[in-house]
Amino acid sequence: MTLVKFNRDKDKGLSTFSNFVDNFFNDGWNRLPGKSFFDDDNFNIPAVNIQENDKEFNIELAAPGLDKKDFKIEIDHGVLTISTEKENKVEEKDKAGNYTRREFSYHSFRRSFQLPDTVNADDIKAGYDNGLLNITLPKREAVKPKTISIK
Repeated sequence: MTLVKFNRDKDKGLSTFSNFVDNFFNDGWNRLPGKSFFDDDNFNIPAVNIQENDKEFNIELAAPGLDKKDFKIEIDHGVLTISTEKENKVEEKDKAGNYTRREFSYHSFRRSFQLPDTVNADDIKAGYDNGLLNITLPKREAVKPKTISIK
């Protein structure tokens, strides 16, 4: 169990109900053990970096706290979709088998990208390491820059 320190009303020496609720929901949840990517107050959609070079596009998605098995990557009608669903359960019981703590949460996200015609969808590769999902989208040969020599 985690104890949470609440701010006290300076004039009365006691927390008002409003302060109690504000402090609990704004500060209390941040102090629970086992924080991960999904515990961020600003969690909506993970950050993504997209880079392009002559040969490929690279997508880097920051998603710490997940495993590679948590991701689903699909291409449908020229749209690349990255999604995940994760359920967390924490249960603690005393010697009699009664719950002393029971928590659960469910989080998911979905990011979609319209692929340009220049991407060779058959050769897309993905890897996940240290909280980063990397997706490589190679370009078709016909669109790669070429140098033409003069004879």
